[in-house]
Amino acid sequence: MAGDVRLAIVVSEFNYDITRIMLEKTLSHARFLGVEVSIVFHVPGVFDSPYAVAKVIARDNVDAVVVLGAVVKGETEHDEVVAHQAARKILDLGVEYGKPVALGIIGPGASRMEAVERAEEYARRAVEAAVKMARRLKRLEEAGGQGTIVVE
Repeated sequence: MAGDVRLAIVVSEFNYDITRIMLEKTLSHARFLGVEVSIVFHVPGVFDSPYAVAKVIARDNVDAVVVLGAVVKGETEHDEVVAHQAARKILDLGVEYGKPVALGIIGPGASRMEAVERAEEYARRAVEAAVKMARRLKRLEEAGGQGTIVVE
């Protein structure tokens, strides 16, 4: 299955001390899983990520997208607005294009320390989710319509 999935990575520059760690883990875990990273698209912040997802998901050399970001809790509820709105639109784009978009966004409600502690785990899990879904969708497509289909 090596090379069977082509990933795009959309990564936020905001809180880049955290998202840089996430990007490095995402790239290394993608290599470990034997998948190709065809695009790395840097966006200013998590709120901007749906624009990039909309562009990269439509490309023929992308089977799935991983979105990376860290929305750290501040003194207002701004983190909740940013994270919820971005997540909603990211999900909508995946459904619209029929390609998985994995949410590797820490927050809302996370402190800076919590975000640093979770960076590698969120990145690894996002890559795994994107790859599993892309492979399963391909298997479903290849299965045709005969009998009971179980996709694992």
